[in-house]
Amino acid sequence: MIQISVIIPVFNEEESLPELHNWICRIMEGHGFSYEIIFINDGSNDNSWKEIQKLASLNNNVKAVSFTRNYGKSAALDMGFSKAQGQVVITMDADLQDSPDEIPELYEMITGDGYEVVSGWKKKRHDPITKTIPSRFFNWITRIISGIRLHDFNCGLKAYQKRVVKNIHIYGEMHRYIPLIAKWNGFTKIGEKVVAHRPRKYGETKFGIERFLNGFLDLISVSFVNRYKKRPMHFFGTLGSVSFLAGFFITSWLIFQKIYGLYQGKAVREITAQPLFFLALVALIVGVQLFLTGFLAEMMTSTSSRKSDYNIEEELNFRN
Repeated sequence: MIQISVIIPVFNEEESLPELHNWICRIMEGHGFSYEIIFINDGSNDNSWKEIQKLASLNNNVKAVSFTRNYGKSAALDMGFSKAQGQVVITMDADLQDSPDEIPELYEMITGDGYEVVSGWKKKRHDPITKTIPSRFFNWITRIISGIRLHDFNCGLKAYQKRVVKNIHIYGEMHRYIPLIAKWNGFTKIGEKVVAHRPRKYGETKFGIERFLNGFLDLISVSFVNRYKKRPMHFFGTLGSVSFLAGFFITSWLIFQKIYGLYQGKAVREITAQPLFFLALVALIVGVQLFLTGFLAEMMTSTSSRKSDYNIEEELNFRN
């Protein structure tokens, strides 16, 4: 039985790979862990894949997958999750900014303390202020929306129970929100560990300031999908009903004012001459459209729902 799987997405990190591999092996063998190291080459255009092939030829514990092009970190992690066989799965970046020395404590938090997910927290960072300030703001917003009390959602150093990674699917740029995705799939024992953040030794960062905007959009997306993918009518129907009722009451009020004014013998404006009428009309139309959107989405969900959409903890006494 493999105790630990270490998954490492790689994109143009040829210089750091031998040092990272040797460091991980030293920690694993020093603590007597059975392990595998899974490198996912995410379309590197340097010699990263050759370095990985060299390491695999020297160490049978090294496994690797190479993509034909750069699909992104989420795709690399998702592939690694599908290949991992260890009882505890640990992810880390390939740039040596994550320390393999943290592995034994992360393993103990999963196996001994009962956590399902443990996220690293780079409390003391070796990054310029142009990265640290936006990162703190981003993590603050994520804590509010997700309800998960983590300080560093984007830390690449994380640990998971095997059943967690086998029951979640990540895509796009959703790797930042794996704890949130895990929570929505029923894995709520989420912990945090302060980890060392090392200065980058080789190469340069692959992420720019645009990741914060993309990250915010991804947060909205993952929150919406996980909340409403099985009940879209609750979202669209609610918005549609509010919009329709607002338009209905505004229109009714305008009609009442018109009739009451005529009854009193006062000069009143035509309903269609009032800007408020057109706003009410738009609200009515939008309300109907949102409601129909929710209805159609509900029909699509009911016809496409499969048993595999649900995570099963355990089964007893079933026979094929």
